[in-house]
Amino acid sequence: MALRWRSLPLLFLLVEGVLSRQWSAWMPPSISAFKETCVAIPCTFDYPEDIRPSAVHGIWYLNSPYPKNFPPVVLKTKTNTAHELYMGRTKMIGDLQMSNCSIQIDKVTSELQGKYYFRADLGGYNQYTYSEHANLFILDEPFVVGPQEIISGTEAEITCLVDDNCPDMKPTVTWMDLEGLEHHTVYARLEESNAAWKQISTLKFLPSHKNNGQRLGCKVTFPGTELDYKGFVTMDVKYAPRIVDINSSTETTEGTQVVFICVIDSNPVSRVTWYKDDLLLKEDFTGNLTLELEYVTYNHDGIYVCAAENEYGRTNKSMGLAVMYAPWKPSVNASMVAVEGEAVTITCNTQGNPDPIISIVKDKQVLNSVIFQNDLVLEIPSVTHEHDGEYWCLAENQYGHSNSSFNLTVVFSPLVLSESKCTVTKDNVQCMCTVKSNPDPYIIFEIPEKNFTVSELNTEYVHSQRNGYMVSSILTLQKETELPQVVLCSASNLYGKKVHELLFQDSSNLIWAKIGPVGAVVVFVILVAVGGYMIKTREKKSMTESSSFIQKETSPSYSGDTSAKKSSGKIENRFLSISERILLSKRKQAPTVDSEYANIDFTKRNVMDIYSSPEELTEYAEIRVK
Repeated sequence: MALRWRSLPLLFLLVEGVLSRQWSAWMPPSISAFKETCVAIPCTFDYPEDIRPSAVHGIWYLNSPYPKNFPPVVLKTKTNTAHELYMGRTKMIGDLQMSNCSIQIDKVTSELQGKYYFRADLGGYNQYTYSEHANLFILDEPFVVGPQEIISGTEAEITCLVDDNCPDMKPTVTWMDLEGLEHHTVYARLEESNAAWKQISTLKFLPSHKNNGQRLGCKVTFPGTELDYKGFVTMDVKYAPRIVDINSSTETTEGTQVVFICVIDSNPVSRVTWYKDDLLLKEDFTGNLTLELEYVTYNHDGIYVCAAENEYGRTNKSMGLAVMYAPWKPSVNASMVAVEGEAVTITCNTQGNPDPIISIVKDKQVLNSVIFQNDLVLEIPSVTHEHDGEYWCLAENQYGHSNSSFNLTVVFSPLVLSESKCTVTKDNVQCMCTVKSNPDPYIIFEIPEKNFTVSELNTEYVHSQRNGYMVSSILTLQKETELPQVVLCSASNLYGKKVHELLFQDSSNLIWAKIGPVGAVVVFVILVAVGGYMIKTREKKSMTESSSFIQKETSPSYSGDTSAKKSSGKIENRFLSISERILLSKRKQAPTVDSEYANIDFTKRNVMDIYSSPEELTEYAEIRVK
């Protein structure tokens, strides 16, 4: 410290060369000291060189350079007197003979703050009050100076300025409240400006968002005293936004309410937005942005993004909302018409969450299905008439199910079915032609040998009945002596023609048909006779046998034995109904026929309507004649 004051005469000599020894003085324009400490105001002065004073005295005034204003005297060296505020507090530390007017003030208080002027007294009228002055400031705390802007992640400096202008008291500087401050170091140096000295302590650190709002302290103490002074600065750390809280991805069902919350930490406040699929839903300059979905539908399913931005950066976070719902009504092919042999593709698509199980069904049979997909394709390389019909697309998940139907119409050439044939009844011949086709066929019956052709339009001969794609046409002809050898059925539509020969039933059946009712009566009589004979034989053998069917290995012999006839008649009458007895009475007029066996079935009735099957239209009997 003494070195500082010894350098003042040198400084004065430099100033003196410039001023050419005029009435002038130099002192720091501003100087500071902590309360209850001391301060030394460095000072030099000059006077014209033609003055040769024998003694030099000086007077320090407070706040005025003019004695006539009676300013408080800080120190008067000639009489060593001072104002009562300064009594015992001031002393001259400079050598006035060497033009050094430096003064020290001890135990400074706020009352001593002000402007200090020096007046040189060189004897007689050679007195001069210099207009130059020093402005003394009394401090309660050190100055703590931070940078204009502290940015997170960028090294920052905070400086503590401590005036060190007291030769007798040396300040010590320390930093406080450094907890949580990363990578911090302290650098100290001593600087002089206009003969005023300062200790400068610099704290360097790497700030983060955690340090925003943190208060750092600089503490000044003086060894040997209990004096301490503290200065603080609150850090305003600028940083890009951070999303500190947001909903996690969630799952819900249609019709519910969902609230999304996005909490942002940033400095300064950020512009916060909610997006879905690049569509802006909501925005605000805030730290907490809420997005409310009052009634959730499948349209709300997707990814939601909360984004925040300020001049220091941008950030965003996304979350998923899964809206669960039953499958939509499937979309299927429109009803279509396909030609037999063509390739047909059946498509079925829907939408559901989760993805549904899709099936294509026909006649309660699953033709194709997929699991957890939205599309299903069924390819038919070559359609046939069997593919014709109604198809259903069924979609199902755990939240429900739906379905749609469509029709596939297959057009094809006529197909004559195997049940098509001719049947002979006792009165007529019926030929049935059953055809399957789409569209409906045009059916013609033809008997080539008789050059006879008739279509289903001729209702006198032909009767048709339709059931879906089935058409049954029946040609009814009066029975003649000779049956036709060939009966043809032809069926045609836009897609083709089919000619089919209608076969008659087997020849044995035809024989019985030709015998007719009269032959049946004869056979019946024969059977009754045979039955009576066998019954009589069995009675003789004490054997009981009841049968509607009678068979003997040897033919019965009918003689003129009256008793035998009577006995036989009695036995016969025991087993015959009234109608059978009537028929039996006619037997006596019929010639006797020897037969090996006979079998007649009267259980079938002669049904004449056109809806009956060929078997039901036939009454038959079988006779083998010896």
